[in-house]
Amino acid sequence: MKNFKRRISLLLLVTMFLTLLSGCGNKASSGDSSEDGVIKFKMAMIDNENSNYYKGAMKIAEEVKLSTDGKIEIEVVPGGSLGGERDTVELAMSGNIDIATAANSVFTNWIPEMAILDQAYLWENADQAHAAVDGELGDLIEEKAKGLGLNVVGYMESGFRNVFSKKPIEKVEDFRGVKIRTMQNEYHMGAFESFGAIPTAMAAGEQFTALQQGTIDAVENAVSNCLANGFYEVTDNITYADHAFVYILIAMSDNAWNKIPEDLKEPFLEGMKKGYEAQREYLVEANEEAEVELKKLGVKFHDIDKAELKALYEKWGSKKKIQFDPKWEAAVEKAK
Repeated sequence: MKNFKRRISLLLLVTMFLTLLSGCGNKASSGDSSEDGVIKFKMAMIDNENSNYYKGAMKIAEEVKLSTDGKIEIEVVPGGSLGGERDTVELAMSGNIDIATAANSVFTNWIPEMAILDQAYLWENADQAHAAVDGELGDLIEEKAKGLGLNVVGYMESGFRNVFSKKPIEKVEDFRGVKIRTMQNEYHMGAFESFGAIPTAMAAGEQFTALQQGTIDAVENAVSNCLANGFYEVTDNITYADHAFVYILIAMSDNAWNKIPEDLKEPFLEGMKKGYEAQREYLVEANEEAEVELKKLGVKFHDIDKAELKALYEKWGSKKKIQFDPKWEAAVEKAK
C-alpha cells in the first residue's frame, strides 16, 4: 500500500513538472511582447547620450508610447553598442535588429539612387531638405528600402555641415592645399577637391588624433559636433560652408514592423513623426548653443562666398558627367 501511495505521489509530481515546463515554453515563444501585451523594440544609434540625436531618439520613444497608449515601447541603445551604422542596417535587413539609424550616405551601399542626396549645395535651406524626404523623394526611398526588407519610418538629421580648421578659411582661395577629413563619399570628396582642398577619407574616431598629429588640417560636421567632441581643442576656426545636408534615416526591419497590429501602425508612425521633428528642432538649438559656447572658448566663426563654392562644385560635376535617375531628379526639383 505504501509503495502504491509513493507511485501516485511521484506521478503527480511529474505531471506538475511537465505542466510548468509547458507554461514556460508558451511564455518564451511570445516574441517581444511582455506579459501585459506591450510590444517592445530596440533602436540602435552610434551617437552618445549627450547628443541632440539621442535626445531626439528618446523623444521618439516617448511620443510612440503616448500615441499607442503604451502598447508599443522603444528602448534606445546609444554609443554604437549594437554596432556601427552599416552593421546595424545590415542586421535590420536580416531581422536581427528592430530599428537601425544611419546617415543617408550609408544607404547608398544598397540604394545607389540615394547618392543624389550627397551632392554639395543640393538644398538652399532646411525647408527644402525636409520637403524632399517628407514628400515624393521620401516615397522613392521608402519603396527601394522595402525591397531590402526595411521600412523607413522617419528622418532625423545632422543637417548642414561646416568646416572646423586650424587656420582661418574666409575665402575660396583659403581652401587650397588644406587636408580635410571627409566621409568615404565620392560627392563630398569631390566638393572639397573642387574647392582646391585635399580631401582625405577617414573613420570618424580617428579625426581628433589626426588633427593633433597634423595628418589633417580640418574636419567637417555640424557646429554642435565641434563642441560635443572637443574639436575646439585642436581647431580654432569654423567656416559656415553649409556644403552638404545629412539625413539620419530610421529604418525598421520587416520582422519588427510586422509585429505591429494594423490598428497601431498609423499611431506608431504619428508618434515617430512627432519625435523626429522634435530632433530637428533640438539640432538647431544645439548648434546655436554651441556657437555661443565656442565663441567663449576662443573659436572664431567665418562666412564664405557659398555661390562661388557651388559654382566650383557644379563645374566639377559637369566634368564628371554625373547623372541621376530622372524620377529622383524630378522629385528633388519638386522639393526645391
